[in-house]
Formats: sequence, C-alpha cells, structure tokens
Amino acid sequence: MAVAAELRASGAEVSFLGTRERIEAELVPAAGYEIDFIKVRGIDRGNPLRAAWAGFEALGAVGTVRGALRRRGADVVMGGGGYVAGPAGLAAALSGTPLVLTEADSHLGLANRLLARRARRVCLAFPIEGREGGRYLVTGRPVPKEILTADRDEARRRFGIPAEARCLFVVGGSQGARSVNFAAVEAFAERDGREFRVLHLSGRRDHEELAGRLAAAPNRDGYTLVDYDPGGLGDFLAAADLVLGRSGGSIFEVTAAGRPAILVPYPYATADHQSANAAWMERAGAATVLADSELGGAAGAERLRAEVTAILGEAGRLEAMAAASRALAKPDAARRIADEVLAALR
Repeated sequence: MAVAAELRASGAEVSFLGTRERIEAELVPAAGYEIDFIKVRGIDRGNPLRAAWAGFEALGAVGTVRGALRRRGADVVMGGGGYVAGPAGLAAALSGTPLVLTEADSHLGLANRLLARRARRVCLAFPIEGREGGRYLVTGRPVPKEILTADRDEARRRFGIPAEARCLFVVGGSQGARSVNFAAVEAFAERDGREFRVLHLSGRRDHEELAGRLAAAPNRDGYTLVDYDPGGLGDFLAAADLVLGRSGGSIFEVTAAGRPAILVPYPYATADHQSANAAWMERAGAATVLADSELGGAAGAERLRAEVTAILGEAGRLEAMAAASRALAKPDAARRIADEVLAALR
C-alpha cells in the first residue's frame, strides 16, 4: 500500500489482488483502492495432502487473475511475495505483462524463488547472498508514510504518556504474538508505572484475555492496552522509546522510526527468517534478541523485566541503540520500488 500511494502520486491507476479471508479485504477498500479477490491459501508444509490441494488451488486461480488483468488493462504487475503473488506472477508471465517482485524477508520465499527469473526486477529488503546485481536490487522494505510523519508530542498526548516518561511499546501484531503478549502482561502489569510506561498493541485474538489479566492486577498504573488500530503503528512508535515484539517485516517500521528493540523471533517462521531479521538488527547494535522459549513463566518475566529496565535506565545505551536503528532505515524504499515498477512499464 505504501508503494501504491507513490504510484498513485505519479499518476498511475492502482488496484490490488487478494483474498476475502485476509486483512487486505478490510484495509485496501478503506484506503480507497479497488481489489479483485481470488481463492488461494498458503501451503501447509507439514501436511502433504493440504499442500498439494493448495498448489492445485493456486494453479486454478491463474485463470481468474488473467481475467482480472485483462479487465483492469494492467500494464505491470507487482508481487509482494505472499501466496497471492504466485498465481498473480504466473498470470503476468503467461500474458507477457512486466513483473516486479518485492521480498520483505532475509530469504526469497517460495513464490519469489519460482518467479524471480521471469521478473524485470526483484526488490530486496535485505542483502541476500547469491542474489546480487542483475535483476536484484536492495531497496529496503516500504513503510507507511505515517511512520515517518507521526508527531511524538501528539502521540504521547493521545495515549496519556507524560513528556518526560520512558515508554515501552509492546507490539503483538494484527492477530497477536501470544507468547510476547502474555509475557509482557506477566512482566509489567504490577510494576510501578512511574518507572516507565507500557503501551501494548495486542492484536484482536488475545485482547480479551489480556484485558482480564490486566484488570486483575493490583497495580496497573501506566499500562495502556489497545487491541487494534487501523491507522497503523505511527503514533505507537512515535510515543515509544523502546519496542518489544517479533522480527517480521515490521522491523523496517521500527528502524524508520529510529527505535531500539528487544526482538523475539517467531520460532516457526518459514526458513527461520525472523531469526535472520533479528540478527541483522542485533549486529548493527540496534536490538537485543531473546528466544521465544525464554519468555515463559516467572523466570521469563523476570528476564524480560531486567532487559527492559537495563535499556531504558541507561540513557547512553538507549541513545546508541536508537542511532544504530536510524542508520539501518531506508525511508525511501516505497519510492524506489515505485520507480522500478514504472521503469518496468516503460
């Protein structure tokens, strides 16, 4: 959607492909774009029968996509690397429509590996060994403009955070990172809110249970729990001094905001790419990394409290990590990718 905004600003007409069951069905129309829906699902690598059926379904969706491309008069197709991108990219190749791919993680996903040779350009979030030069270009990952334009003072007023207070932002994702969500409540719900504030975006799945646990805490001052915000992470990151969350593609939003992080890679991510993403930030000095297995129980809560307190309590360390995070940012990624899309069209 960040790239779409740049393309629209250049005078291009933009529409989307997606599924009715995923978040794009809500976000894309709300942003003022049209969307064509196809029936496709992710490949379950642990279940060969389901994987085969997903592959068959994806092939069947190619015809639907080709019809959408004709109806839209599409001049170029951009693939985002998810399972919708597979049939979309194949339909583009079969119809002779120029194809540009984007990869948000530190390895090429299945759809991008299969389509890379057919693409005019593959825009990478990270440098990937063996994917240098030629059609490959490291652009960074696009981030919404509100990440770059959010005002810290306004964001803090919105969440009731005093200007002088330190603030930890816990992000559980749109659905919820369960271990991170519950470890945060366990670690911080009963602390003195004057030490630092907690701003927790839980995701919808876990919110009700988390709210119940928080309500039962005898001292929950300075802890703000939010289930979901369609406006994105802009205000949350602007208000925060430190981020606790997973290490998916959202780490580029963290670096664009110049925030240091404690990252907990999702242990079941495809090809363990979240560990590689987290290592990228850690090597630069912008993050510390905790294993998901370290978060459980009282010992995990104590470890998390100690790590957060140490970073927020040492101004020099916090500032050095923030500077390292800003150095990793690629705020022009959306514009650069948009330029590659327009170049492929020409």
